[in-house]
Amino acid sequence: QTLEQSSDAPVPPVSFASFARLLSASWAGGQRRWGGQLPGGIKGALPAQGCADAARPGGKVPFFAFLPGARRGMELQALQRWHERIARELEAVLDFWIRHSHDAKYGGFFTCLSQDGQVVDDLKYVWLQGRQVWMYSRLYRTVPKFRRPEVIEAARAGGEFLLRHARVAPPFQKCAFVLTRDGRPVKIQRTIFSECFYVLGLDELGRATGEAPYRAEALKMMEAIIRWVREDPSELGRPQLTGATPHDSMAVPMMLLNLVDQLSEGDAELASRFAELGSWSAQRILLHVQRNGTAVLENVSEDGKELPGCMGRQQNPGHAIEAGWFLLRHAQRQHDSALVSQAVEKFMKQPFCSGWDPEHGGLFAFQDVDGLCPTQLEWRMKLWWPHTEAMVAFLMGFAETRDPQLLEMFDQVAEYAFAKFRDPESGEWFGYLTQEGKVALSIKGGPFKGCFHVPRALHMCQEILESLIREMKPLSQE
Repeated sequence: QTLEQSSDAPVPPVSFASFARLLSASWAGGQRRWGGQLPGGIKGALPAQGCADAARPGGKVPFFAFLPGARRGMELQALQRWHERIARELEAVLDFWIRHSHDAKYGGFFTCLSQDGQVVDDLKYVWLQGRQVWMYSRLYRTVPKFRRPEVIEAARAGGEFLLRHARVAPPFQKCAFVLTRDGRPVKIQRTIFSECFYVLGLDELGRATGEAPYRAEALKMMEAIIRWVREDPSELGRPQLTGATPHDSMAVPMMLLNLVDQLSEGDAELASRFAELGSWSAQRILLHVQRNGTAVLENVSEDGKELPGCMGRQQNPGHAIEAGWFLLRHAQRQHDSALVSQAVEKFMKQPFCSGWDPEHGGLFAFQDVDGLCPTQLEWRMKLWWPHTEAMVAFLMGFAETRDPQLLEMFDQVAEYAFAKFRDPESGEWFGYLTQEGKVALSIKGGPFKGCFHVPRALHMCQEILESLIREMKPLSQE
């Protein structure tokens, strides 16, 4: 944008929020502009306000910072600060799990941990076992500082625990949801998610160790999951009740798309084998964009129509945003610019703007698309994982599009997450906050929170930031 200073006013500092909005206006090419005037007579064009500005601690930007070279320098400095902060936090988080979660006797991981890491329950949740195997294996394989024997040995012990105990009645593929410490089944879910994280963990363990049997077992389970979803769900054990409303949950195609991403990485043969499944999964996710493109609904009918009642009106902002970066990864693989736009606009920006609490900050856990009271008891709470998913989504989106509004959204949600969820005393992050941002549950792990969302987000953000910094350093010196 061309800015001109009016002759009757000095040039004052401009707030970071105004600066970010101006960059967004510039990037948009004038499509969403209205004529405006910045403080002190700086004329320019500001975008229509979508989200309320987050409160910003300190910091003013002088007028010269609007020049392109200075803007790049500012962005580079911000990215470098976040990179340093995130790298330190990833080390601290992983250290917490290494010190407190390993079961040296039976293998696998304790995940029900108190604030200071004390084991409060020794039940083992298969979702979280597979997730921690994946997390350790991925860090060992891709980050030199984590290429340590205790990391891969714990991952291997977790993988072997899954191979020995996760399946309830081998040779059938159905996995338990909960196991005792020594691996006896306690509870089963009639869904695909234990199996999905079994695949995720074993495939990455095979990549990290170079041992093919782990990946072969992952592929065998993947074929069973595909069969249950697309052909015959009877092995899941879920009865077909005459009063139940047939529906599609967005979680199912999301997980399939995530698994396609995992299995296809660096493997042209598997990428070709699962290409159709990836496209099918992406299209099923897109069916959840409803209300003329203004809302992402968690559940829709099997033919992609809105459902009646609370189930049909349910929104999960964090889930929609997570779906956004799953779709973006798929769009990048397919070189699909239209899907990139849908992923960013419909699944990242829109759910964030509607799901952000304007009074207290943070993302609501659930919403009702018509503004009615959601039926989920925790709907107004602030949970850890929507915020970590938003960090990944916005930074990935910025790296792909260079839309500065996404960088501003990343900064907004990351500042909230570090301020509210992070525990600087005992390490790791709290998972469950009140609407006001106070700690509601002091536990660091439980049946659903383990060594996954926080370290995965930190690791992925660190990788994206490193790539952006390498790219921007030469430009900032021009």
